[in-house]
Amino acid sequence: MNAEEINGKCIIFSAPSGAGKTTLVHKLLESSNQFAFSVSACSREPRVNEIDGKDYYFIGLEGFKQLISENAFVEWEEVYIDNYYGTLKSELNRIWSEGKTVVFDVDVIGGLNLKKIFKNKALAIFVQPPSMEILEQRLRGRKTESEEKIQMRISKAREEMNRSSEFDVVVENNILEKAVERVKILANEFINQ
Repeated sequence: MNAEEINGKCIIFSAPSGAGKTTLVHKLLESSNQFAFSVSACSREPRVNEIDGKDYYFIGLEGFKQLISENAFVEWEEVYIDNYYGTLKSELNRIWSEGKTVVFDVDVIGGLNLKKIFKNKALAIFVQPPSMEILEQRLRGRKTESEEKIQMRISKAREEMNRSSEFDVVVENNILEKAVERVKILANEFINQ
């Protein structure tokens, strides 16, 4: 996406899996109708309780590769083998046409890629867990993944934590209410600049 195609602002939330970024995103979206969630596309199957078009666009591996070839994404990446995630240009244009600020809930590499694209039109927030031990407890508490997947996410989280300084701001998600307040203040200051 080039500068002429950017028609609004966006707020990027990134974090290791289990840090609580999705909860913070939902709280921000509930706080004001100025914000709208950018639904990412992915190649994986939906998890229990995930809804197509609300949580993600579940387009399958072949569908995802087709959209890559059509240059339909602002950014995309292969997060795990044959497990793709990306941001559709059409999704951003839909939100900006409504006069709203786009809110992203993406992994760390996706967040950094989006910040490079949107530069000063984006506020990039890294959501940090209080500790790796608490992150592991949260991942296990979900009871949605195998031990192998949990270990893979923990390993990836260690790498991602080292990238936090590349974001505009780091918000520690230790006490949820405090993290929510901090996010609301940051988001409102940014859109009112």
